[in-house]
Amino acid sequence: MKLRIFILFLFLSLLRAQADVIDSLMTHPRDSIGLTSDSLVLHFLKESGIPISDNNKVKLLKSGREKFIDLFEAIREAKHHVHLEYFNFRNDSIANALFDLLAEKVKEGVEVRAMFDAFGNWSNNKPLKKKHLKKIRERGIEIVKFDPFTFPYINHAAHRDHRKIAVIDGKVAYTGGMNIADYYINGLPKIGTWRDMHTRIEGDAVNDLQEIFLTIWNKETKQNIGGEAYFPQHAGQTDSTNIVVAIVDRTPKKNSRMLSHAYAMSIYSAQKNVHIVNPYFVPTSSIKKALNRSIDRGVDVTIMVSSASDIPFTPDAALYKLHKLMKRGATVYMYNGGFHHSKIMMVDDLFCTVGTANLNSRSLRYDYETNAFIFDKKITAELNTMFHEDIEHCTQLTPEFWKKRSPWKKFVGWFANLFTPFL
Repeated sequence: MKLRIFILFLFLSLLRAQADVIDSLMTHPRDSIGLTSDSLVLHFLKESGIPISDNNKVKLLKSGREKFIDLFEAIREAKHHVHLEYFNFRNDSIANALFDLLAEKVKEGVEVRAMFDAFGNWSNNKPLKKKHLKKIRERGIEIVKFDPFTFPYINHAAHRDHRKIAVIDGKVAYTGGMNIADYYINGLPKIGTWRDMHTRIEGDAVNDLQEIFLTIWNKETKQNIGGEAYFPQHAGQTDSTNIVVAIVDRTPKKNSRMLSHAYAMSIYSAQKNVHIVNPYFVPTSSIKKALNRSIDRGVDVTIMVSSASDIPFTPDAALYKLHKLMKRGATVYMYNGGFHHSKIMMVDDLFCTVGTANLNSRSLRYDYETNAFIFDKKITAELNTMFHEDIEHCTQLTPEFWKKRSPWKKFVGWFANLFTPFL
């Protein structure tokens, strides 16, 4: 009993210490600290135990076509293993082509492991059914559901695996906002073109993504996959500048607030600007507080969300929140060129994050999520260039625009906002 009390006390102390770091930095002006925003965030991540490596090569994949061409080519070159962890594999042409390719790799002696979320599979309109899974497994591909639904079903509602991770031979890894589905290339009839962002990473950060995959794979399958074959040594990147990457992972009941704190710290550390693209913008209190305080300090906070969405009520709830931020001083754009599903943020032109986390309660309080924080001016500039180009396809949220919204739309936004803790 005493041991349990001691462990609980230690756990609460660690959480309190992490919160104290954030609060102390939030209450001191940036010029009195004398550190740049990237230095502050790197220090915070290091003190929080986040794996950080400095010998990485990063490539941005700014469309579904780019992502799948790159991923398929990397899989074709696989010699030892292919690991895939996705919220869902849609039963469509791109997924079928992927499983055909994976089956060919199995014939070559490559180990193939794939995992998808049971809820993510159930919630898409072209799910992998038992007959599909049977055929996939008959071809030598290990594929499992994360947390399959069993009675009582409500037990499985909270913590879903929303990650998108691919690791090939422990040498190349991918993460970002894209699942395996045709609509990342062809769009959807109701919302048009589907915009999204993914990253290809080479270097020591691949080991961090591999560790995340194998931890959940071994837990779910009761296997014990690991060893040097899955964690090869990575030489420094000689053909490009070595890039510092921190892989920030959110695992429920283990480091539940880490990703939320990393976002909040990044926003508050900003001295010049924060640019955000996020599809379901109904931020938690810590993110909202960081945004408010940064705006009050004169930081240029610019947020882009989509006018269209694949989830009802979310755009209205987002606009309700964004209207308040706009009145406080933020610049808000509504993207009209389709559905911008990217989860990216750029700070001070110094660093950025690309990953799976939405700025809502579902991602930051419940789900398994993974973001790459990339400390590189060139990569950040590439994202900022895309951001400014996308503004040409946006409508700015202004007081005049808000006045033109119907009373009904305003009411729907207010009502949807009441469900923020669950969106």
